[in-house]
Amino acid sequence: MGAREIKKVLIAIDYDKSAEVVAQAGYNMAKAMNAEITLLHVLYEHPNYYVGSPAVFEFRIQYIENFKVTLQKFLDETKKRLGDESINTIIKEGQIAQTVLETAKEINADIIVLGTHGRNWLDSIIMGNDAKAILKRTMVPLFVVPIKMKEEEL
Repeated sequence: MGAREIKKVLIAIDYDKSAEVVAQAGYNMAKAMNAEITLLHVLYEHPNYYVGSPAVFEFRIQYIENFKVTLQKFLDETKKRLGDESINTIIKEGQIAQTVLETAKEINADIIVLGTHGRNWLDSIIMGNDAKAILKRTMVPLFVVPIKMKEEEL
């Protein structure tokens, strides 16, 4: 069995300072393989924040739309820092692991790049571990970029 050619790279980043590290690592790999690059941000809203009030529902819609504009600016700035305007960007709402996997399938990604924050056990229980969930379910190879926090951020 021959080596799999990498033509499309999906880089999933969050709205965090570590996103630059993940984007740069994925970009470097993709460029070395002359692959097409897509930056993905998944907008995940924890279900505990939902309430039944119509006023809150309208506020949520406006908040999400405003945040999508901010996220698009963030992705555009990331493209600019990488120095490559040919990078595709996607913003989707949904459960993170599932949405990353669905997007990889939709764009026919040959590899998924993502970061792992190395959260402590309590954060993993509350927030889940998206990298682990993607690893368990993916049929696409993963390139996981470990993000270590500085001592003072622990």
